[in-house]
Amino acid sequence: MGTRRVETNGVEGSVILLVEDEESLAIGLEYNLTEEGYRVIRAADGAEALVRFDSEPVDLIVLDLMLPHIDGFEVARRVRERSPQIPILMLTARATAADRVRGLEFGADDYLTKPFHLKELLLRVKGMLRRKAWYRKTLGRDARFRFGDNEVDFASLLCTAQGKSLRLTPLEAGLLKYLVENAGRVVPREELLENVWQTNGEVETRTVDNFIVRLRRYFEPDPSQPRYFKNVRGAGYEFRPE
Repeated sequence: MGTRRVETNGVEGSVILLVEDEESLAIGLEYNLTEEGYRVIRAADGAEALVRFDSEPVDLIVLDLMLPHIDGFEVARRVRERSPQIPILMLTARATAADRVRGLEFGADDYLTKPFHLKELLLRVKGMLRRKAWYRKTLGRDARFRFGDNEVDFASLLCTAQGKSLRLTPLEAGLLKYLVENAGRVVPREELLENVWQTNGEVETRTVDNFIVRLRRYFEPDPSQPRYFKNVRGAGYEFRPE
């Protein structure tokens, strides 16, 4: 499709690709995101979204799932192939667990079910952009990491885990990077929420548990008897690379 340009840095002034075919919702979101200091590029279908993504610098994508021509799952998959670290917030009226899992597997970082509260969307966007900025700062320190039979490339998000190849989502990679940098220390869930999710550590901590389960499924020889990602009851998680 075209040559990718370098993405911008920071939070305020970031460029958001808004992919939404419901015009009234798209207009409202564009207005409110612009009021927050972002520059918004709009696309009304999946095909247009990919063209805009390949022709303009983008820092984050707000992506509707049910789109004309090319659906949100396929857009996320193609975007992730081109730019592994781009944050993707998926919007959908479909709230089933299967849809949520599928969205994450196709590369979405976060998932917001319609109808949603505008404040929640804006907070998630801000958190994702802050996480992206933090992650980039840490990439200069050990972009590749090995533990056990696993190897992770934190730049490309590609992994070799238990003899299989996979690509982490940016949020999965961010969580793993933070645990790696704090190996041997028990990290409270609230700290992970504040530093990886870039959100208030007092909110629901079950989110962290769900992501730890996914890391165990990828990297542990036996996820039911974790060797690397240890739960310290009442305290948090400890990463033990051995």
